[in-house]
Amino acid sequence: MAGRLRALRWWIVGAVGAVVVLAVGAPFVYIHFVEGPAPPKLQLPKSTPSSPGAAAASPVNGVWHVGAGSIVGYRVQEVLIGQQSTAVGRTAEVWGSLTISGTAVETGSFTVDMASVVSDQSERNAQFDGRIMDVSTYPTATFTLGSPISLAPVPAVGTIDHYPASGRLAMHGVTRQVSFSVSAERLGSGIDVLADIPVVFADWNIANPSVGGFVTTQSSGTLEVLLDLTRGPGNQPSSGVPSSQNLGGGGPVTVPSTTVPPLTVPSS
Repeated sequence: MAGRLRALRWWIVGAVGAVVVLAVGAPFVYIHFVEGPAPPKLQLPKSTPSSPGAAAASPVNGVWHVGAGSIVGYRVQEVLIGQQSTAVGRTAEVWGSLTISGTAVETGSFTVDMASVVSDQSERNAQFDGRIMDVSTYPTATFTLGSPISLAPVPAVGTIDHYPASGRLAMHGVTRQVSFSVSAERLGSGIDVLADIPVVFADWNIANPSVGGFVTTQSSGTLEVLLDLTRGPGNQPSSGVPSSQNLGGGGPVTVPSTTVPPLTVPSS
């Protein structure tokens, strides 16, 4: 009888241990081996510097439109049953323009179609579209430059410079002032702009992305922005977005053939 009790105790201990191993090990294996790493942060495309003469032949004054190659998305740190992971969603549905006069960016406004933001997880997308961002009620997010950005001296082609920027970010029915750093690279026929805008969810009345005790997230995330600015036609406002939400310019443009790049994102 005593031997049977000892055997039963060991069986219970072993069963509990197996449950613990599965609870911790399964998410670890899934995140690190099945899903793989999250997409890297957006970066400015690499270019070859040009001569000073070439830079002088391409003035920056005028209107620049958001064109093909532009990407906007979110990056949020989350914990899946004790395992750290990164949630990433992106879209190429962004449009708008900025105006450069002399050595300053005088005005700028950019709009994102929030319903087009996707990760590679349908469950996460459903949470984002519904409970978190309510894209049917708030279909777009818009940033409007609040004050001019000085470019003096205007950088040469192939040069990356960094500038402080501030403005109003309208998202989820709330408009708030934001400040952040912008990295910009002047190209032969365009300008690439990169920025990370920190977002505290509560400041925009956004529900915390956490799902019960299964997935928990931080109370803030990052809005990642990569804009490919062009002199020519830019991106057209997304179809289905109300005209009242089509802020940020765009003009008579042609829809680019870009799509959201493939993502490998840890599951929620």
